[in-house]
Amino acid sequence: QTLLDTSNPAAFELLITTLTSPVNTERDRAEQVYNECKKHPPQCSTQLMQVLRHSANVSAKGLCAVLLRKLLTKDAHAETGEPCWPVLPEPTQAGLKAEFLNCLQNETDRTILKKVCDTVSEIAAGIFETGGGAGWQELLPFMFQSVQSANDLHRESALLIFGQLAEHIAPMLQTHLATLHQVLGQAMQATVTFDVRIAALKATINFILCLEADKQSDQFQSLVPVMLETLGAALNSSQELQAQEVMEALIELADNHPRFLRRQLESVLNAMVMVAEAEHLEDATRNYAIEFLLTLAEAREKAPGMLRKCPHFVQRLFQCLLGFLLDIEDTPEWHAQDNDEDAEDDGGRYDVGQEGLDRIAIAMGGKTILPLASQMLPLFLNEKDWKKRH
Repeated sequence: QTLLDTSNPAAFELLITTLTSPVNTERDRAEQVYNECKKHPPQCSTQLMQVLRHSANVSAKGLCAVLLRKLLTKDAHAETGEPCWPVLPEPTQAGLKAEFLNCLQNETDRTILKKVCDTVSEIAAGIFETGGGAGWQELLPFMFQSVQSANDLHRESALLIFGQLAEHIAPMLQTHLATLHQVLGQAMQATVTFDVRIAALKATINFILCLEADKQSDQFQSLVPVMLETLGAALNSSQELQAQEVMEALIELADNHPRFLRRQLESVLNAMVMVAEAEHLEDATRNYAIEFLLTLAEAREKAPGMLRKCPHFVQRLFQCLLGFLLDIEDTPEWHAQDNDEDAEDDGGRYDVGQEGLDRIAIAMGGKTILPLASQMLPLFLNEKDWKKRH
């Protein structure tokens, strides 16, 4: 009970720091004590919030953000077996919600903020599922205010929460799509930091995927060029990890709502093929571009024949995949291999090229692929480079 006394936060903070002790006996004892504290969710959650908001120990604050999420949304209440948040007294809920917003407003450590965003999103998702926006009336206005802030951390945090809550708040924003379009578009402008732009791009795609009618999602068509500019800016600045995040989000869009890209198809395909062809880029970056193109090619049910309207891009993709097969080395081990399965580890690009050729052939059909193969393979067979003949 002393640990849960709000007038003595230092004792509880010491418990939290001991949870990460390198000494097994100390850590095990701390875990036992913390498990006892969890049996009192109102007091435990309040103490965790105290450390998160006021501690000078960054690692302790980060751990408290994670423990709060687990306590409030994952751990079963001892009596009900349900997550603890719904059974907290209303004053405790109100206090925690206010402190979460204060944390989003005042925390300066980006890593901690991202953990808080995850916690807020998960709690809010549960609230909105059961009671709609009325369960946390302050959250959406706070997010709209933050996303237009001059503070990049505020903007990124709000966009991360927007993206994670898209499924739950899209119905509430049906009459505000124009405002949402404007806010997201502004957050992807060239003058904005990459972290904010990528968070805005992901949030935009999540909202598009949650809008049921094409008429609604089509209102966001004009943001596709800005998405491509965000990708290009990341690549031109050698920010390949961030570029990969962008492409991962675009792959999800291509997989779930390929028709959304139909009006901007030429621009999108050209951007992705250029990435796939760029030999100076990391393999992982090029592989993401290949995956995007193959995903569109395979979208036969949701967007039939979309890539067939752009045969020159199919040709470039086929040629690029053939080029990936050249990622093999002439080693004694290679000569000792008995079959194609043994060759699967010849090179990262080799594997992607081999799988990609199989997928594009199945997706596009023989009538499209056979002429391309008939045109390109003889050229490879006549080359002096043994890799092309192989």
